[in-house]
Amino acid sequence: MTSGDDQAYTDYGDTGHTRTRLPETDPYGGAPRRSSSRSLITVVGVVVLLIAAIAFANRGDNSSGNDASAKNHKPAAASTAASGTRPVDTKSLGVPTGFAHTEQGAQSAASNYAVALGSTEMFKKDSRDTLLNLLYTSDAAARLQGPMDQAYSTDFLAKMGLDAAGDPPKGSTFVSRVVPVGTTVQHYTENDAKVAVWYVGLIGMADSSSNDPVTSSWKTWTFDLQWSGDDWKITSDTQKDGPAPVPGDDKAATSDEISKAIEEYGGFTYAR
Repeated sequence: MTSGDDQAYTDYGDTGHTRTRLPETDPYGGAPRRSSSRSLITVVGVVVLLIAAIAFANRGDNSSGNDASAKNHKPAAASTAASGTRPVDTKSLGVPTGFAHTEQGAQSAASNYAVALGSTEMFKKDSRDTLLNLLYTSDAAARLQGPMDQAYSTDFLAKMGLDAAGDPPKGSTFVSRVVPVGTTVQHYTENDAKVAVWYVGLIGMADSSSNDPVTSSWKTWTFDLQWSGDDWKITSDTQKDGPAPVPGDDKAATSDEISKAIEEYGGFTYAR
């Protein structure tokens, strides 16, 4: 989802999403297997990493006193490491709220807001309006309501296989999820912050007869946040494609398997 006149998270229709079609005879059939060369490269890579890990583990026993100064200058933990701090203790309408007035709190807020704004609730008018008013500043929510209603028009919903109320056909499961992979702070003060969230998105209809089966995409969602009303609120946001890793050799699941997974596996509360 983007601010102003840009359209929402879903990348279909006029939003510029490139659809990947599976074979028409079975939209959820197995994806073509790549040549064995990639599998061989993967195995070789794992062996190399294993050897390196063993060597690293064994070198500690041979350290001399001359290494003392080097140890004092060893790098700190990676900036992407999880902090282990619980982000919030409260939720509003199922969405985590009340984040800490810190840089870490801004990152946690951005991650959880991306999850909420990438959910199926955005395809329903009432819940969409609720999310806008909950997660955005009042000015931003008022500015976005009209463009959002246009983006999630009846025609757009129909292209997604949904009815005018945003509901899927009986027996079908509509999937729309955002799964954050990591965050980075591009700007931070006590009053505002800019946080980018790298994520993988899932979207489509889990139905054997669907023309839009559930597919994945990698994107970066950047949020401009403002400290307002004892919480972080969104003032604007933008998205761009990638960075996307090389696809693996995984076999595509059937529509029934996807539906079952969506029902059985709930989401997370994300923390920095």
